[in-house]
Amino acid sequence: MGNEQLRKIFWMMVGSMLLAFSYYHINFQNHLGEGGFVGLALLGKYTFNWSPALTVLCMDVPVFIAAWFLKGRTFIMNTAIATGVFSLTYEMCERFSPWNMNLGGNMVLAAVLSGLLTGLGAGLVLRHGGASGGDDILALFMSRKMNLSIGTVFIIFDIAVLLLSLFFLPLVDTLYTILAVSIAGKVITWTVQIGTTRSRSIPVRPAVRHQHG
Repeated sequence: MGNEQLRKIFWMMVGSMLLAFSYYHINFQNHLGEGGFVGLALLGKYTFNWSPALTVLCMDVPVFIAAWFLKGRTFIMNTAIATGVFSLTYEMCERFSPWNMNLGGNMVLAAVLSGLLTGLGAGLVLRHGGASGGDDILALFMSRKMNLSIGTVFIIFDIAVLLLSLFFLPLVDTLYTILAVSIAGKVITWTVQIGTTRSRSIPVRPAVRHQHG
């Protein structure tokens, strides 16, 4: 394994740890909702009493199989490292972290911090050749198919899931979460794009109509 690959793995691990820190200390502790596959799994739980863990697994498996053929073994290995580091870091935060980052009802600040940190974390993983989950991989595929920036696809996908979840999520919390994922989408595109003329693996072209990226 060369120095360049080690550098990429290092930054993917940093991004995964940042994601886990933000999801636990910002999103969870301030009652922000969830988009992506986790949001869909929670929707399945409330609607059909499906197991969220099993639902996420059922969505992840076909996406990972498709990624194996379309993106290659290195991408899958990078993604496995990123998701493993995320899971371990989240578990450690949950069990051992002494910090309570409940922002005392300042949901605007919570949404902004969530958007900045999760966007930076996910962007670092994507920039260096991996993904932090099946929904990230799906967003990569959709961004190519739809010719939109990766951040724009994240925003569209997450907001769609959040709107579907309105019947069990409080409206106010959902609106703050939409603010968070909108900021995260912009930061993801910025993180992937900065310092490059054009990424060969991740589309970063701004959407014309939405002006994201």
